[in-house]
Amino acid sequence: MPLLFSYGTLQQEDVQRSTFGRLLDGQRDELPRYERMSVTIGDTGYANVTFNGNEDSRVPGMVFEVTDAELVSADEYEEPAFYKRIVVVLASGRRAWVYVSSTTSEA
Repeated sequence: MPLLFSYGTLQQEDVQRSTFGRLLDGQRDELPRYERMSVTIGDTGYANVTFNGNEDSRVPGMVFEVTDAELVSADEYEEPAFYKRIVVVLASGRRAWVYVSSTTSEA
């Protein structure tokens, strides 16, 4: 099953229920060499991360095991104008999908 790392709203119970139809069981992990950023479009703010390459930078979050169908649901939930899904290696060494800024290039 795919792993999905979340640093934002996909950690919220109400978002999980509406997006996946269930609560996800996750474990804490970190996204190394990335930093959090906020993007404001109109009246809406979006949490996002961007690669900075700094060994000391880490974004805390949760890693969830999801089905392929749930990954498609997550794609629909995340706005493609702001996010793209890439594979990263987490601090734990696990490979997971994560949504990053769609306007920057990633490592």
